[in-house]
Order: sequence, then C-alpha cells, then structure tokens
Amino acid sequence: MSERSERSEQVVRAEKLDAADELAGVRSRFVLDDVVYLDGNSLGALPANVPGRVEDVVRRQWGELRIRSWEESGWWTAPERIGDLIAPLVGAAAGQIVVGDSTSVNVFKALVAAVRMAGAGAGAGAGAGRDEVVVDATTFPTDGYIAESAARMTGCTLRPVAPADVPGVLGDRTAAVLLNHVDYRTGRLHDLPSLTSAIRAAGAVSVWDLCHSAGALPVGLDEHGVDLAVGCTYKYLNGGPGSPAYLYVRRELQDSFDSPLPGWNSHAEPFGMRSAYEPAAGALRGRVGTPDILSMLALEAALEVWEGVSVESVRAKSLALTDFFLECVASYVPEGRVESLTPSTHAERGSQVALRCDDAGDVMKRLIERGVVGDFRAPDVLRFGFTPLYVGFGDVERAARVLGETVAGAV
Repeated sequence: MSERSERSEQVVRAEKLDAADELAGVRSRFVLDDVVYLDGNSLGALPANVPGRVEDVVRRQWGELRIRSWEESGWWTAPERIGDLIAPLVGAAAGQIVVGDSTSVNVFKALVAAVRMAGAGAGAGAGAGRDEVVVDATTFPTDGYIAESAARMTGCTLRPVAPADVPGVLGDRTAAVLLNHVDYRTGRLHDLPSLTSAIRAAGAVSVWDLCHSAGALPVGLDEHGVDLAVGCTYKYLNGGPGSPAYLYVRRELQDSFDSPLPGWNSHAEPFGMRSAYEPAAGALRGRVGTPDILSMLALEAALEVWEGVSVESVRAKSLALTDFFLECVASYVPEGRVESLTPSTHAERGSQVALRCDDAGDVMKRLIERGVVGDFRAPDVLRFGFTPLYVGFGDVERAARVLGETVAGAV
C-alpha cells in the first residue's frame, strides 16, 4: 500500500470515529482554534463559560458587593463546595475533598499527616517502629523533594522504590507511601487498587498523587480505600494556570488528620481568633489560609463542562484516542525514528503517549510551528496528552501525520 493511500485510510477512519463520538459535542464548551492541542496534561484548554464568570466575580462580587461576598456570594464555603464537584470525578463521596493551595503544599500536608497517623495508630509517634516513608522513585521531582523534607522533619527514613516493587518493601517500619497514579513522563498507569490494598495490609497510610489521572480516567478513591490523595486542577480538569489543588481525606480518617499547617481557616472557630488551635471537623482540617477566590471560582465555572459527562465515557474515548494515535504513528513515522514509552496495554496506560526521539526538543519546536502542540521532557521525550472532552480523532490523525513529516524531514 502506498504512503498516499495509507494516509487516506487513516483520514477516513478518523472521520468515522469522530462521527460516532458521543463526546464530540462537548468540544463546543471550550475556546479552541485550528491548533491540535495535545498538551492538556500540562494545561487544559479554556472552558468557554469561564471568562464571563470571572468577570462577574471581579466586577459584581468584588467590585460591588466587596466583603459581603464572603457570605452572599459563597466565597467562604468555596473550598468544600468545589471539592464536592471534584469528588465524583475521582470516585469520592461528598465531604471528603477540600480545594486550596498548590499540589506541592497538599503533598506536604498529606504526607506529614500520614506519618503522624501511622504513628498514632501504633500507639505512639513515628518512633513506635514506623519510621520509614516509601516514595515512588520515578515521581515528579517536587513530590520527591517534599517527601525527603517530610521524612527528615518527622524523623523517618526515605525509601525511593519503583511502584511495582512497593509491595515487596512494605513492613512494620512503613509509615506512609506516596505514589503517582500516572507517571508524568511515560504515561504509565499504576495499579492503585492492588497497591492501596498492599499498603493497608502493611498497616501504613497511602497517599496518591492524581495530577495525571483525575479527569482522564476512573480513580475510585472510596471504592479502593485510599487514605489520602492530592491533585492539581489545571490539567484534565481545565481549571486554568495555577488553579488551586485539592486534598482528599477519607472520611474514617478525618478525626485523626493532624495537619502540619494548622491555619486559621481550618480552625473550629476561625473568627474566634483564639490563641489555642482546635481543628475543624471533617475535611475542612485541610484548609490553611484565606482561599484564592479568583482562581477558585474560575475553577468552579470550569467544572461545569462535566455536566452530563461520565468519567467512564471519557476513559473509553481516551483509550480509543491513544490507540488510534499509536496506529497513526506506526503508519506515518519512519521506522526507528521514535519509540513509545507508554504501555500498549490499556490497564497500564493513562491518557498520554510519550515517544522517545533523539532530537525531541527540536522536533517539538517544529511541531508547534506547524500547529501541533505537545511538550518536551529532557532529554529525549515527546509528550502528547489526550483530553477526551475536546480532542477528536481528526486531531489525532493530523498530529501523527505532521509528526511523521517532521521527523522524516529531519533525517
């Protein structure tokens, strides 16, 4: 089959797949152009309703109501209200997620609290035998930095381990385990149910980073008994640059959640201004200081794009998109020019495809110049994130075709 006819076959397939796509109509809820945007795993596209909502927050709520908006516009309850909007997207019941701060800050809160809870469960502090923190050895750098600092602060030893090897290192010394649901570099999906079960069986506390899975695939926090979880909202949740992160605290653990950052916003009587700290009940213990209202309410508006959309349908389309992309890459890209780092099996794949390419940095620059936006991770990785709410199969075909033309021209 000639290259020309093979390309035509892929175009026809893309058209058929787009015609049958039950999520195709959701694309109109976003501000998009003729660029193929495959970097939603770094920053999601802008939902079309957000600008008007932000204008209302600034002009009316802030400009006219001013301080009255803390009550009249619901600013004060935004962290838990928006947490309840995120909850079904990660498989959690209401009342277990609070929104605020960055992912990094929430990782710190969760990990230190996990060590404290593990120690309390043993009848004493971390010195009661549980003096080890296990961390994903391939984790996003910040998670590793914070894990090292949290371990040092709590008198624990840090043990970096590949996620697949975690069950083999768990024991009586393990206090907490910090893992990523999806590897940020390769797109590999780790087995949250079995790993969480192993951590629980060892008597340790699980902390999951959901940055690259929330909004792209089912998580099942409640179903699988996850203890603590954190995540950002600016990737597949499309909350905007720097939008606030979230912290999940399983309901059964909320009374024992001892935050290392006990701010006035998490006090049982925040306006009592008492010198002694008394934590609020429930997930509110995860709050610290005054919420970032502008970003918070932009996120709340952004989450409206999920109306009528199930995470299961998003997952099905995500797998179909990544399958089709890999097929198109195999058709269009000269043999030997790229190598997929993303698992081929669905059970191990997130919603991105990572390709190793010798001149990846230059290749990505040329792709962006031609209207295909992904990103580059040193030293040699091309990352393409597939957000099923607005990415179509025609986008996928075009991206792979332009990639093939780009790397062929670079030979």
